[in-house]
Amino acid sequence: MSTDIPLKRPLFGGAIASTFSSRFQDVSNLRQVPDHQEVFVDPARDESLIFELLDYKHDIGDNGSAAWFLQDLATEQDAEGCTLIDQSGVVEASGLQYRNIPAIVTTAVGQMAISKGRQGREAQNIVKVYLANIRLKEVGTDVLVTAYEPILINPLSESASTVGAGLAVPATQSGFMPMSEVFKLAVSSFEVYDRSLFVHST
Repeated sequence: MSTDIPLKRPLFGGAIASTFSSRFQDVSNLRQVPDHQEVFVDPARDESLIFELLDYKHDIGDNGSAAWFLQDLATEQDAEGCTLIDQSGVVEASGLQYRNIPAIVTTAVGQMAISKGRQGREAQNIVKVYLANIRLKEVGTDVLVTAYEPILINPLSESASTVGAGLAVPATQSGFMPMSEVFKLAVSSFEVYDRSLFVHST
C-alpha cells in the first residue's frame, strides 16, 4: 500500500535517522512539542510514534529501564490501570557503539487508559504502548522511542470523531503494518550521525 511504505526519516535536523511507515506524518511543528521530542502520527488510525531525548538517568539500572520509563510515562499522563505486558533483557546496539562505550537497548510493552490533551478521565482511551530505551552513555542521553496503538476508543474522546468509537480495527485488517512491527523497525534502524546534538547532555 502506497501509504505504508517504510521510509528512512531524518530526525532532529538530520542528526539522527530512523525508518518507519510513510503513513506517519510529522506533527512536531504543528503542535507545541518540546525541542527534545519529535512526534509522528497516523491520524486516520490514532496511532503515534514519538522520539524523545532525555538526560541520562544514572540512578536507573540498565535492566528494566524501559519498564521504569513506561511506568514514569503512565504517571506523567495520569494514566489508569497501567499493566506491564512484556519487557526485554538488555541488548547491546553494536551499531551505536562510540569510543568503545557500548550503547544498550531495552524494551517494554504495556497497556493503560489515557486521555488525549486536556480531556478528563471520563474520555480515556485504552492503548497499548511500546517503549524502547536506547542508552547512549557516552553522551549522557537516554533516548525513548514510544509507540501508541489504540485498543478501545472512548465515545467521549476526540479520537472517536476520526477513527470511530469502540474496538480499534486491527492494522493488518486494513492492509497496514501492525504497530508492533512499525515500532521494531523504528528501533532497529535507529542511527546517530551527529553526536554534537547531545552536547547539552554531557
